[in-house]
This record gives sequence, C-alpha cells and structure tokens, in this order.
Amino acid sequence: MKASELFIRSLENEGVEYIFGIPGEENLDVMDSLLDSNIKFITTRHEQGAAFMADVYGRLTGRAGVCLATLGPGATNLITGVADANMDNAPLVAIAGQAATNRLHKESHQVLDLEAMFLPITKYSTRIVGPEAITEIVRKAFKVAQTDKSGACFIEFPENIAEMEIEDTPLRIKNASPAEPAAEQVEQAAKLISEAKNPIILAGNGVVRSGASKALAEFALSLGIPVANTFMAKGVIPFNHPMALGSVGLQSGDYANCGFANADVIICIGYDMVEYHPYLWHPSRDRAIIHIDTTHAEVDAYYSVVLGVIGNINHSLNRIAAISTPHKGKAMRTLRNSLIQDMNQHRDDAEFPIKPQKIIWDLRTAMDLKDIVICDVGAHKMWMSRMFRCEHPNTCIISNGFASMGIAVPGAIAAKLANPNRNVVAVTGDAGFLMNSQEIETAMRLNIAIVILIWNDASYGLIEWKQQNQFGRTSNVKFTNPDFVQYAQSFGAVGIKINSTEELMPELTEAFNRDTVTILDCPVDYRENLKLTETLGQLTSAH
Repeated sequence: MKASELFIRSLENEGVEYIFGIPGEENLDVMDSLLDSNIKFITTRHEQGAAFMADVYGRLTGRAGVCLATLGPGATNLITGVADANMDNAPLVAIAGQAATNRLHKESHQVLDLEAMFLPITKYSTRIVGPEAITEIVRKAFKVAQTDKSGACFIEFPENIAEMEIEDTPLRIKNASPAEPAAEQVEQAAKLISEAKNPIILAGNGVVRSGASKALAEFALSLGIPVANTFMAKGVIPFNHPMALGSVGLQSGDYANCGFANADVIICIGYDMVEYHPYLWHPSRDRAIIHIDTTHAEVDAYYSVVLGVIGNINHSLNRIAAISTPHKGKAMRTLRNSLIQDMNQHRDDAEFPIKPQKIIWDLRTAMDLKDIVICDVGAHKMWMSRMFRCEHPNTCIISNGFASMGIAVPGAIAAKLANPNRNVVAVTGDAGFLMNSQEIETAMRLNIAIVILIWNDASYGLIEWKQQNQFGRTSNVKFTNPDFVQYAQSFGAVGIKINSTEELMPELTEAFNRDTVTILDCPVDYRENLKLTETLGQLTSAH
C-alpha cells in the first residue's frame, strides 16, 4: 500500500472520527487515501478554525482531536490553536504536509522547518523521514497527546514519503493509565487533612480530565471541606453542592473571600498552574499545600508543596477520605453567596443595553444543565467564568491557559459534533466572533445547529476595562461592526438583533428549537465592569 494509506489506517486504529482541516498540494496523497476511510474530513475555512475544533473535540472527549494543514502558511495558521490545546492540556494531534525531503536542506518555496517550529508549543514534534516509521510515530503521537498532562503533538509528513510503497500494519493500542498512589503518601495526606484546622480545596481542570468529579464531590462532602474551582474546572463540583464555594480567579480579593487567607492546609486537586497563579491565592507562602494529581507539581515559590499524592486522582481521593477524620466546620461561602445575590438581583433587570448579569441569567435559564457553552476570550469571559452556574463538568469550556480569542465559533462546531444531542452555544464578544466567523459556512454546509450569542460593545472590552481601571482613559480599543443580522443571513443562517432586554429569553429559546445556526446580536452594557472591580477589587492577571 501507499504510505499515505498506512498513515490513514493508523489514524483509524487510534479511533479517529474526524479530521479538521484544509486540503493542500503537499497532502494530496493523504487526502486521496481518506476517500477510502471511515474517517470524516471536516473541510474548514481557516486552519486556525480547524485547530480550535480539534482542541475542543479533545477537551470534551478525552481523545485527541486531529487537524490537518498543508506546508508553510497552512501549517503556521495552525499554531495558535495548537498552542491553545497544549497550554490548556487538551489532547490534540496536528498534521502538516511538507515539501519533498530532497529540498528541505535548502532555501525552497514555502519550506519552513515545521518540526522545529512546533517543538516549543507541543509535547512531541516530529517528521516522518521514511514510511517504515509511520506506525510508531502515529502511535507515539496519540499516546503522548492523551497521557496526562495531555496536550498537543505534531507530525510533519513530506509529500514524497506519502507516495512511497510500504507493507505494514498499525501498532496495537495501549494507552498509559495513571499509576496507583503510594500508600505512604495517602496516609500522610490523611494525617495532614485530619489535623488541619481550616482546610480548603482548590480543584483544577485535571479533575475533569481524570473523570474524577464524582470522587471530588464525595470527598468534599464526607470530609466537610469546602471546594473552590478554577475557571477551567467549572462544574467539577456542582454549584448546588453544600461544600461548593464557586469559581475563583477573577478578582484580587478572591483568595480572602473564598477562605484561602484563613486556611492552614490547601489541598490542590488536579490543579494546573496556568489556570490561576499561586501568588494570587497564596501570597503569604506559609500554608501547607497538598498536591493531588497524576503528575508531580511544577516548581513555584508560591506553590511550596509539603506533600504530593501522585497517581490516579479517583483512587487517591477515595483512599484518603476512607482514613481521614471529617471536619464538622461550616464552609465560609462569601463568594458563593455574593454570586447568588448578584444573580438574583439582576434576574428581572429590564435596562437596555443588557447588563452582563442579566444575559447570563437568561442564558442559564434557557439552557438545560447538560447543554454546552464554549466561551471566547474577552470581557464576557470574566462574567461567564464567575457567574455562569454549572452543575456538570465540561458544560462550560473556557480557555484559560493560553486564553486565545477566536475559539468559540469553531469550538462550538466541534462540541456539537462530539455531543449531537445537546444544545451548544458559542458565547463570544464581537471582536472574538469576527476572528473565526468564516466557520459559520462550515457549520451551515454540514448542517450543524449551534447558537452564537454575540456580546456587542463595539470595543475590545476587556482591554478597555483594564485601561479604565489603570489609567482612567482608553487607548485604541473602539471599532465598528458589520450588520450581524445581514452577515448571518449571507451565510444562510438566522440572524436576530436583540432590541430590548425582554426579547433575549424568548429569542434564545427559539434559537435552541431551530435546526440551523442562529446568531444573536446582543448589545451589552459594560458599565457594570467598573462597578464589579470597585466592589470586589482589581482584576487579576490569571485569566
């Protein structure tokens, strides 16, 4: 068979359902071999869109999402989405065509050293230099991408290698599973937790990746220890759980409002440092930190771990809980109570443009608890991260490691492909929306029904917020927008302009009942931003 055919068979062997990407001259053989495969190729309108789709698909399924580009500009367009997946620990395998190996040593049309270029933003970057290496390279890429901490891998596939003949079969799949926690570590953790006066839990995205949400909820309840979660771990403990404190990381006062300031033992479970810098919740550097995760802790002056319990998070939590003394104390729920108060205060607000709190109230009310929101990056992300209530993990996807604008629209398409029976909403600012709005055509072509909720303020709102806070004036953040209703209609999608606050809820409900793409242009009143920082302290840099 041709090497390209073996390559596709190796992808099939890994259980690949979709490849997101754009065909090119240097991947002609791969594209032709795909015609005889059960893998569905999702032709996108930009490689960045393809990478974000693979990123979100990987987050939601735990299996590496796959994106494909040609060489040169096609490959460089993948970089932002690949970096996002890697820093946010989403499993992804990126593939790019390359010129023939006989011209890689010299200045040549469209040739860049892609292996070297992707090396700093992936866990593993390689070039296929002969067809006999294909099965090992594909197996390694998927194994590395899917092994915690999961992330991105990159394969460069030169066109002359793709057309060579080879007789081979894909390798047997054996993915690594987390080790069992050491009994000694479990016992030490139980002793520290039992003797603590005011323990608190900080839960991160690693709990979601490990499927340990249920174990975390039971651990917190049985031991009576309150849980704060990072933005990327929203829903990891239900908001209605008696020990849930809410999502932290927005305001400088969060560490005090949540109880970190009074805690003597901080139990970090599945916590990734990119989510919420330790200096923001542990400025004193004098608390005992227990690190419970599948991998060892990163070194940081503010993250001084006294004990690491390394291994399967589910088993670690269950075993520690079984031998620990429960705490009878009542959780200090200042943050959570203020969130509830804020939510209720604005539920009936009728002012227009619409306040962020009201948009979130209506969105949450219109959606089922298992429906999925993909949140873009901007001022709206601050509000969604803090106030959008989640009862289940992976129902509010927020990029907060690399935190790249433009993820919401392509991400929503991937989320709908991964979960066809759930409603999916892209919550985005007007700026982030236009960064990858070309993928609306992809959704329409494939009959993928998603709702795109645009928070329209004609500005780079988060930067404006920070400029006003820091300098009392703004600099070069304003712009104009197209008519989003006509823009939607030009794709064949439904476009709705929200002209009054009372219209939002019924329009959301109707959008969910449509079997097509609906774009809601919702003017937002961001005067609330400065009120929030006046009340709760300055924005942190951990977002």
